[in-house]
Amino acid sequence: MPQAGHATGPAGTPGRRTLSAAEEAARIDAVRRYDILDTPPDGAFDRVAAMAARLFKVPVASVTIVDEDRIWFKAAHGLEGVSEIGREPGLCGSAILADETLVIPDTFTDPVAFNNGLVTGPMAVRFYAAAPIITGDGHRLGTVNILDTKPRLITEDDTATLADLAAIVLDELEMRLAALNALRTEQERRIEQEEARQRAERDKSAIEAFASTLQRTLLPPALPVVPGLELACHYATASPQNVGGDFYDVFPLGGKRWAFFLGDVCGKGPEAAALTSLTRYTLRAAALIDPDPDVVLTSLNTALLLDPAVGTRFCTAVFGVLEPHEDEGFTITVATGGHPPAYHLRGQGAVEAVQPKGGMLIGALAGAHFASHSIHLAPGEGLLLYTDGLTEARTLGGEMIGDEGLTRFLAARTGPVSAATVIGDTVDLIDAMPHGAGDDVALLALSVPLADAAASLTATATAHTIAPAGETPERRP
Repeated sequence: MPQAGHATGPAGTPGRRTLSAAEEAARIDAVRRYDILDTPPDGAFDRVAAMAARLFKVPVASVTIVDEDRIWFKAAHGLEGVSEIGREPGLCGSAILADETLVIPDTFTDPVAFNNGLVTGPMAVRFYAAAPIITGDGHRLGTVNILDTKPRLITEDDTATLADLAAIVLDELEMRLAALNALRTEQERRIEQEEARQRAERDKSAIEAFASTLQRTLLPPALPVVPGLELACHYATASPQNVGGDFYDVFPLGGKRWAFFLGDVCGKGPEAAALTSLTRYTLRAAALIDPDPDVVLTSLNTALLLDPAVGTRFCTAVFGVLEPHEDEGFTITVATGGHPPAYHLRGQGAVEAVQPKGGMLIGALAGAHFASHSIHLAPGEGLLLYTDGLTEARTLGGEMIGDEGLTRFLAARTGPVSAATVIGDTVDLIDAMPHGAGDDVALLALSVPLADAAASLTATATAHTIAPAGETPERRP
């Protein structure tokens, strides 16, 4: 049936009511939640306004959101250039106070609307109907409006159609809110991931700095200058976040004698670092009491077995003493405990493994036996000591370099041996492996220069590099 009167009454009368401050605050919070105010023109809402104008054959239709002190037009058909108006009672401002569609057949006879600016102004609105846009939790965000400059009646079906258009607007708002919330959730997730990544990077850097600092305390900061001898070394850990168990050192024994050692402690991490520290200082202390290599390794074996903190850990090592030979070069006596052989580079491609028979693991068994062997390191010759990270490095085909591969590599050099060159070439060999060494690597080389090169040794006697595995040669110190 056509409606001939108000669908609702004026504010304060049945059908229209006022909102308490708390209700209005909650309504404004709901408006803010949809984040719709002051957004650009949108096709979906424009189509709703145009559809309302066509359905009801009115010159003006709009979709409005009621803000705290204004009525903002999300879409306006027939109101070009109007984006917002004041929130005065009569039309939209009154429509959001009702739960049902507000219909004013003739604004001149409505006690509230007759004084509204749209009625008294140039638009001279005589008919107004609005369906509130109501959220699922009961807040009225705004209205879908139809306006005419002539009084008119609409049917109950018409008011229902207007309410349906308001429901379509709410559905669109809900979809956009869901998309907005999904976007916000994704942004928050990315922020959390980025913060977690940054924390992990900081933790990783701190761990690497700690491991690097600890590692350096376990190695000599520089090799000493030994008159008449060239020394070179290299150290690389398999992981920058972990402390390796390989070690080496060169130190004076008094007179013209010097001691050197290189070894590998079982395991990695703080416990291995503690054992490495114990091993280094035990070797040094034992050598100062009795430098005989057999005795030194026996003392280390006893010390490791007596220390309850060592547990079942053990180590391998090569310990040597060198002293000037009566003719030229050096006499070197080495003892080994479960360690790979050293290589005596004789020059002109001659390579001999130096591995005394009978050297047992150190710290594994009481009464372990060690054996020693002496060689003459003549001018032009060298001695290479290494840990098993070198021979266990794998080629592109997956095969380990092994002792045979290392022997062939060392035999390829035909000129006088230089410790620095041997270390440099060996590091290049490791870098050429597709996955690097895959384990910690310690290298120590000794060489006796020919007479014409010996004069420069005081300035270039040592070469010393420390680098984590995978680090490029250009980044090495």
